[in-house]
Amino acid sequence: MSVEKILSSWKKGNFKPVYWLEGEEEYFIDRVMQYAEHEILTESEAGFNLSIFYGKDANWADVVNACMRYPMFAERQVILLKEAQQMKDIDKLENYISRPLASTIFVISYKEKKVDGRSKLAKILKENGEVLTTKKLYENQLPEWVTEQAADRGITFSPKAVMLLVEHVGNDLSRLSNEMEKLELNAGSQKNISAGDIEKFIGISKEYNAFELQDAIARKDLVRAIKIINYFEQNPRANPIQLILPSVYNYFSKLATAYALPEITEQSLKPLFYNNIFAARQALDAVKQYSYPEIEKVILLLHHYNLRSIGIHDNGTAHASLLKELAVKIISREN
Repeated sequence: MSVEKILSSWKKGNFKPVYWLEGEEEYFIDRVMQYAEHEILTESEAGFNLSIFYGKDANWADVVNACMRYPMFAERQVILLKEAQQMKDIDKLENYISRPLASTIFVISYKEKKVDGRSKLAKILKENGEVLTTKKLYENQLPEWVTEQAADRGITFSPKAVMLLVEHVGNDLSRLSNEMEKLELNAGSQKNISAGDIEKFIGISKEYNAFELQDAIARKDLVRAIKIINYFEQNPRANPIQLILPSVYNYFSKLATAYALPEITEQSLKPLFYNNIFAARQALDAVKQYSYPEIEKVILLLHHYNLRSIGIHDNGTAHASLLKELAVKIISREN
């Protein structure tokens, strides 16, 4: 079951006695737990009927005893077990889960792990509750996720604004959500978020960032590339080489993949570049600039300079100098 289906059923007043939330993506688990904690019961009901346990400190018997109580002045009670992956003897909950109390909503967060599907616990959960298994989103899913989340908030992002936000934050849905909330609050009545808004409210320069450096190299614009790297040199914490090189490497790896397509067009490139037409157009221009053998050489260069950036075959060259040297070799074809 998905997060949306669980929350939708709860909003309609439909509850199962047990919910097991597991897997890699904490953001989805936290969304369900927060709703369970703050929305299922009214404020007056929660005072008597909401109990929260933490796996590291909780005793299984105390959790079960809480689940077995009947609600006071309410139709149901909510028991939350957070960080259950840290709980000792968690298998001792099996007896309760096999015969849960209908008036108790027991929600368990089991982060970073999954229950063994062959175990007795997995079978009991399937019979008596709902299991939410979460996964990290792939990189190419992030722009679509940002766009959908923005729509839920009643705002829209320009294609470039989406790319800037995703490139800056990466695969951290909690941070992405927080940054979007910050944008929404600061934008006020404005509903269309531009790259300029990203720069103004989040502090990501719309002209000097890894995405723009990648574009300058792709267009073989050495003057612009050096200008961006000079900005990085003045702001090393905001633009560390450990983030820049993987970003450029991933980009050229996708360009290499483009050459395997039956036809290279904006539409055929979109799935490789987050289904973002803005990024697909830039990629199409880049393919016109670089042949497949040239892209292979660029990828080898990036690997070499990544090793140098961590001190392998290098005696401490400044990161900005490494980036300038790399840009010159790629763009001037000295590779």
